Amino acid sequence: MYETPTRRRRTVAVLGLTGALMLGGTAIADASPVTSLPFGSSGFGSSVAEPAPTPRLASVDNFRDIAGTGDGYLGFGGLHVNRGVFYRANALTPNAADLATLQSLGLTAVYDLRTGQEIAAKPDVLPTGVRYSQIQVLAADPSADIAALRTPEEARAYVQDGYRSTVNDATARRGYAELLTALADTPGPQVFHCTAGKDRTGWATALLLGIAGVSRETVTADYLLSNDYSAGTIAATLAQITAVKGPEAAEIYRQLIGVDASYLAASFEEVDRNYGSLEHYLTDGLGLTPATIAKLRLKLLV
Repeated sequence: MYETPTRRRRTVAVLGLTGALMLGGTAIADASPVTSLPFGSSGFGSSVAEPAPTPRLASVDNFRDIAGTGDGYLGFGGLHVNRGVFYRANALTPNAADLATLQSLGLTAVYDLRTGQEIAAKPDVLPTGVRYSQIQVLAADPSADIAALRTPEEARAYVQDGYRSTVNDATARRGYAELLTALADTPGPQVFHCTAGKDRTGWATALLLGIAGVSRETVTADYLLSNDYSAGTIAATLAQITAVKGPEAAEIYRQLIGVDASYLAASFEEVDRNYGSLEHYLTDGLGLTPATIAKLRLKLLV
């Protein structure tokens, strides 16, 4: 493929950053440019007109580009995260119109982070020609634990503990290493997802954006967008729980079916406590090679 002078300059910039960061051991998260962006659904990306906006899918409501909107989130060296490379989603059960839209994106691979039980209950419906992979990141089905929760505070603490466990659990570490390696080695646009597209998918997105040098503030704000994208589904679920089990039960489940900044913060705190930096978590915790991290960064920023 012909490289324009601008693309060539950006490639050299990313390669230079990658080499310096990997040789110097700079912490990925700490090297990120700090931005002051509001949490929620606005204030991201460039102020220029948005080219080819990522489609909203009515039947897969948490489908989105991990790069954000406009020029994409700001990463290392003033470069922006590329759009149209990696997508995130909830369960891929599109209607006919949304399936046609997914087909138009030219996806090459789908990575399903759900358990076998979740997949059996709601199998993916995929565009033609897309390679499908299931990657296990949960060691056990948490439904029994959820049933024992009695207060919203218990529910929040339960989710926070789960996010901490994700950083340390051997199954999770193997699974995320497999996902990131596949994303690095597979050409073309790719999508990864779980059931709601917020927790397992949210951590995978946080790792990718961290590799790109996006600030933790922006990563958290992007994570919280699941509350906006899935607002209709969340409201309908809470209404159903209220009707069947009452408002107290609905408040408990509200903590589980939405996202909160404290959840992602629990994972980052565990990374910092046990590994010192996100980069050391990627290399020592997940076992990623510098070459894999470099490949991901080139895809994300070039």
